[in-house]
Amino acid sequence: MSGNVRLLSDTLAAAKAEGRAALIAYLPAGFPTVDGGIEAVKAALEGGADVVEVGLPHSDPVLDGPVIQTADDIALRGGVRIADVMRTVREAHAVTGAPILVMTYWNPIDRYGVERFTAELAEAGGAGCILPDLPVQESSLWREHAEKHGLATVFVVAPSSKDERLAEITAAGSGFVYAASLMGVTGTRASVSSQAEDLVRRTRATTDTPVCVGLGVSNPEQAAEVARFADGVIVGSAFVKRMLDAPDDAAGVEAVRALAGDLARGVRGQV
Repeated sequence: MSGNVRLLSDTLAAAKAEGRAALIAYLPAGFPTVDGGIEAVKAALEGGADVVEVGLPHSDPVLDGPVIQTADDIALRGGVRIADVMRTVREAHAVTGAPILVMTYWNPIDRYGVERFTAELAEAGGAGCILPDLPVQESSLWREHAEKHGLATVFVVAPSSKDERLAEITAAGSGFVYAASLMGVTGTRASVSSQAEDLVRRTRATTDTPVCVGLGVSNPEQAAEVARFADGVIVGSAFVKRMLDAPDDAAGVEAVRALAGDLARGVRGQV
């Protein structure tokens, strides 16, 4: 079975045709429970997100700040497995029809087996993977299997990336380019880095692939700001924090739905 890379591309193109950026939400699988995580992903999409990144919880998440690390720890202590990540993708996609990616570090895929992982993700209806710690020059095996199964390969670029490096990364990736707005880890911030717009401009000079910005966006005003210059706005820690702060799982799911609605208005300039 082929994955949904085309669905991802069509969704981003549809947002552009509407004159707006896409809203991309991140939520970790297995948090607060596997079932609760699935409900949260569905709520984000029903609330207004166009795309969801499902995080594969990892014991050493080098890109993630304390909020997502806390959620990952809860998921890992709850016994989350790769099979639960695939189930999250499958059930959320089946209900919403939206493109869903997995964001993961390389080690879990390497241990699980690249062919097995890509085949199962495609079978679940996944659109691809975001691989923040996989160097492009070491990615040929992954890209071969991802392409075979119709999955996007999303690489991360950073403000420190030189123009030559940006060209190398964007030539190898597909789906979209994840532009990290600043050097550092995920987390909500009072303002979005001024480096983000310049990074998007430099990245676009190397590719026609959509460029989506993440790290630091947490409210509708920031979403609107980033939407002025990016093809997509990626929000993770703000969603996770809403769930961590909620009095119970059901309230957390509704908080995710409400935030998605607020951010969806932000990317449409309705703030």
